[in-house]
Amino acid sequence: MNLSIKQAADQLGLTPSTLRYYDKEGLLPILKKSKSGFRTFSENDLQWLNLICCLKNSGMSITEIKHFMNLCLQGESTCEERKEVLERHKSNILKQMETLQNCLCIVNYKIDHYKEIGIFHIDQ
Repeated sequence: MNLSIKQAADQLGLTPSTLRYYDKEGLLPILKKSKSGFRTFSENDLQWLNLICCLKNSGMSITEIKHFMNLCLQGESTCEERKEVLERHKSNILKQMETLQNCLCIVNYKIDHYKEIGIFHIDQ
């Protein structure tokens, strides 16, 4: 399977410009190009991009993702370091989740408060 940049972007819910940016930033080092120079995306590329999106959406910087991807390309000798990178990231995700849970509690409290006092009144 070889998808065009538009097809790959549609499948991933991204824009072609985002995929071009990821490629330019070195996050897609194994991406192939057609004879005419167009990027073509394999199933492996889509899985790689899913991981990139997961890491980015959960707060990892592009620089950190690039470092992680470079470790992946180095093979088995970096397995332990890759695991450590993901463990640290997991810890950051858990902290974010705790922060969001606290924020949700505050928002729910305020919603309940407004329900009690009635939010449909008109101030004079």
